[in-house]
Amino acid sequence: MTTRIAVTGAAGRMGKILIEAAVKSAGAQLTAAVVRPGSSLVGADAGELAGVGKQGVAIVDNLAEVVSEFDALIDFTSPRATLENAKLCAEHGKAMVIGTTGFSDEEKEALLAYQTQIPLCLAANYSTGVNLCFKLLETAARVMASESDIEIVEAHHRHKVDSPSGTALRMGEVIADTAGRNLKDVAVYGREGISEPRDRDTIGFATVRGGDVVGEHTVMFLAEGERVEITHKASSRLAFGNGAVRAASWLLTKESGLFDMQDVLSLR
Repeated sequence: MTTRIAVTGAAGRMGKILIEAAVKSAGAQLTAAVVRPGSSLVGADAGELAGVGKQGVAIVDNLAEVVSEFDALIDFTSPRATLENAKLCAEHGKAMVIGTTGFSDEEKEALLAYQTQIPLCLAANYSTGVNLCFKLLETAARVMASESDIEIVEAHHRHKVDSPSGTALRMGEVIADTAGRNLKDVAVYGREGISEPRDRDTIGFATVRGGDVVGEHTVMFLAEGERVEITHKASSRLAFGNGAVRAASWLLTKESGLFDMQDVLSLR
């Protein structure tokens, strides 16, 4: 069965990648593309916008206009826009793949409420490799967390606004959960002004922003006499797009619920 996919935020960097991934997928079909209200791109062909050739999909600026034309929405936009889109998808029984980051606790609570009505896939990163790293981090944390200092270093392009990245935070959560800690209690986001020796239970984060770095994450388990590093480097955003499209097709096997890429890849 071919999954009909809608992409919102179609004019953005990630939106174009998602369009490309949907077009190139053997099991999916791009059937709708949405941009912000009033955009000059309304009416343009989504495939031409993304550089993958004419697809016969005209860009619109209102998701409600095309709600009957897709099975799953892929949304990598902003918290406010994602919440509005989730409400519409819930009303019409559409699956939703969400790559948006930066939700407040209240926004996330509102978003997750829709899992009782539709299937949601919410992940900090849709790359297959990154999700494999999450699994590897569970193993490393079980073995080394009690006797290691743990540091997470991430680097992204100069335009990325959230810091640390959602992926870095998820890595921290995986480690903290496995080690029986609460990340909110043990995370350290800067060391300026700290004049005490490092607390073994803390998890440090370091952020680099610059140039056109697609995304790099390294987690270090630093023990006495040795260290283990788990690293993922993305060379193309298409890795994220391919994973999101894969998740969209997988969601159609579910009636409702909250899932992530660990579920999609059968890593849990």
